[in-house]
Amino acid sequence: MIHKLSNVHPDARIGENVVIEPFVNIGADVVIGDDTLVMSNAVIMNGARIGKNCKIFPGAVIAGEPQDLKYGGEYTTAEIGDNTIIREFVTVNRGTKTKSKTIVGANCLLMAYVHIAHDVKIGNNCIIVSHTGIAGEIQIDDWAIIGGGTMIHQFVRIGSHVMIGGASRVRKDVPPYVKAAREPLAYVGVNSVGLRRRGFENEKIWEIQDIYRELYQKDMNHGEALKYIEDNYPQSEERDNIISFVRNSKRGIMKGYASSETGEDD
Repeated sequence: MIHKLSNVHPDARIGENVVIEPFVNIGADVVIGDDTLVMSNAVIMNGARIGKNCKIFPGAVIAGEPQDLKYGGEYTTAEIGDNTIIREFVTVNRGTKTKSKTIVGANCLLMAYVHIAHDVKIGNNCIIVSHTGIAGEIQIDDWAIIGGGTMIHQFVRIGSHVMIGGASRVRKDVPPYVKAAREPLAYVGVNSVGLRRRGFENEKIWEIQDIYRELYQKDMNHGEALKYIEDNYPQSEERDNIISFVRNSKRGIMKGYASSETGEDD
């Protein structure tokens, strides 16, 4: 299943039923899981760890060296989960000594021309739309959808079940379950359509909406709002996820839409 016009190093570990098309280049320190398809002109470099049943389209480059001047040639990896699709000309760089690996989870779709920089961690079931640039050491949690042409600042965290509008500039953390859009980026509501598709009941979605009203629409700072939410909303996985995310945010969370209309971005 390896085409004679491909260049596969004999030390690469290739699983069963893997198809490697012509003009593919695969380095020595590469692992590719069963049933994966690597299409023409893809480049899989040393440090790549690719799961089962993945599809890698022409021109993609996996496990290139980090584009970071602090990188000193240390051993690092780029890991791709099972069933992930990597479209044309996607680039996924290896990690640096900071975290030692870049991770893309299982069942993800990276559309054409997406760039994933060093030490990024992307969860499972994420969709990253074409021309999105993801800088170093960003974390994107499960089920996030990032609109096309979005630029994400280094060290940002994006929560689970988030939807970010296309051509956004993401400079602050985006808490879970929300939609984010406008410039500067702001909260524009709960991702209710996505949550329903993933089995969330209406009552749970309404609870999440109420919590974000307290956080973004009442006359309280974030500390006061979190204290109010803890005191007045019953404990639940979703409530605790929101509280933990906001409290642990290192860059601060994005503003509510009232602030975005004034053009504030502090």
